[in-house]
Amino acid sequence: MANTSSAKKAARQMIRRTEINKARRSGMRTEVRRVEEAIASGDQSAAQAAFKSAQPVLVRAAQKGVIVKGNASRKVSRLNARIKAMGK
Repeated sequence: MANTSSAKKAARQMIRRTEINKARRSGMRTEVRRVEEAIASGDQSAAQAAFKSAQPVLVRAAQKGVIVKGNASRKVSRLNARIKAMGK
């Protein structure tokens, strides 16, 4: 248990940040899942629309430190490549 007042404050902040990060991570996974489902259904226009809403969520999660920047970039790139491959 934290003894000093600054350690107690840091513990409170950590709890708050953890909740915020959980919400961001959950929202990010939901958006990615929507894109995956649209790709699986075979509807390219729906997949493109889902991707347009998922991309900023992924980038924002990286900016906020929820995931690593390269991880977000890789997810965006791979989802986009799979959507483009649907047209062929």
